[in-house]
Amino acid sequence: MPAKNLDEIMSFCKRRGFIFQSGEIYGGLQGVYDYGPLGVELKNNLKAAWWRANIYERDDMVGLDSAILSHQMVFKYSGHEDTFSDNMVDCYDCKKRWRVDHLKDGQCEACGSKNLTEPRPFNMMFKTRIGPVEDNASFAYLRPETAQGIFVNFRNIVDSTFQKLPFGVAQIGKAFRNEITPRNFIFRVREFEQMEIEFFVKPGEDEQWHDAWVETRVAWWQDQGLSKENLKLFVQPEAELAHYAKKTVDILYNFPHGLEELEGIANRTDFDLGSHSKEQGALNIKAKVNPNEHSITKLQILDPKTNENCVPYVIEPSAGVDRGILAILSEAYTEEVLGDGKERIVLKLKPHLAPVKVAVIPLAKNNPDIVAKTKVIRKRIQALGIGRVSYEDTGNIGKSYRRHDEIGTPLCITIDFETIGKDGDPALFNTVTIRERDSMTQKRVHLDDIETTVRGYF
Repeated sequence: MPAKNLDEIMSFCKRRGFIFQSGEIYGGLQGVYDYGPLGVELKNNLKAAWWRANIYERDDMVGLDSAILSHQMVFKYSGHEDTFSDNMVDCYDCKKRWRVDHLKDGQCEACGSKNLTEPRPFNMMFKTRIGPVEDNASFAYLRPETAQGIFVNFRNIVDSTFQKLPFGVAQIGKAFRNEITPRNFIFRVREFEQMEIEFFVKPGEDEQWHDAWVETRVAWWQDQGLSKENLKLFVQPEAELAHYAKKTVDILYNFPHGLEELEGIANRTDFDLGSHSKEQGALNIKAKVNPNEHSITKLQILDPKTNENCVPYVIEPSAGVDRGILAILSEAYTEEVLGDGKERIVLKLKPHLAPVKVAVIPLAKNNPDIVAKTKVIRKRIQALGIGRVSYEDTGNIGKSYRRHDEIGTPLCITIDFETIGKDGDPALFNTVTIRERDSMTQKRVHLDDIETTVRGYF
């Protein structure tokens, strides 16, 4: 069976070193989490899979890594200063603060009181000071999304890479939102990581590209192990669209706490490039353009069919890394009752996502010959470049198997006395036992074949 609730996933993540509360020894920092030894491996593997699918496996995409600190004018002319806010209320009785859309029946979640303040907007962008002087000109924003870094670099990318429509720019990076009420573990946090694509298309072709990207992104999440039954598409009502969007389709996932957004695919039209462009800036923003501060760059590209410049439309698939991790852990977490009546927890991760790809285990941790052979084999497998290969020397093979089942290790390789020719059938000399996580089947493999056999699993 899967995890019973979010608390079970949280407990598992802490126990096995996936995710910790940030600053826990001082009571914790709400809405901020640290990824532990296994969590960082899982996270890096997910990001690598996304980058591989969207950069290396396509001919129409390039990458970018833009700065976290952002010029204040970027988010003025993007519309974020005016629109990037949530309505909040305070409870007069218990003094707690809430997002209005998170409350049920207008009641405080902490005490149930309806004695609340009137809703008021709260801008979620973090500000920080730059330099030694504190004045209105010396602040910058911690970016609330990675997208604007792509838009303001559009001209640089086109000029340096000679891209032609349609093409995309992909980026993975940190973003920061001063959430009023962070909740549901790593689902809604104040510091998070995004995997975003801005795919630029000719106006008029945007709707067909939007549909294509929705299909592509659903298929990718299924390739990461999320079941079709737990995924659902939701077309945002027009009244709920972001200020930049023509249409947005959300990919929802059935998290332990309910059906919520995993990724959004938005048709942002030419809003962003227009807002930052010399000749388009006044068309798509509420703020009046100040010619002394606004961009003087024309964010356009040549349409090879018409030989005229145009401001392209953009399709934006935007996924949260942390939400992806939570979905994948929730999907993979499995409690099983074995044939002998014993129970085991197994994390049925796709092999390419597993934090530890192979565990190499000496049957006798105090036998120098077995230990030496185990370390040689570990180095050979590590050299394959498949990811992390772990040397496990607990001395209890059963417990080692169970631990690696629980953290999702696809393969365990055991080196025993027969491997070194000290016991048992002489025909098994220079062979090892390979155990597969999900089926728990075991087979003997000769050392000459070990690299080929391991590669076959990945």
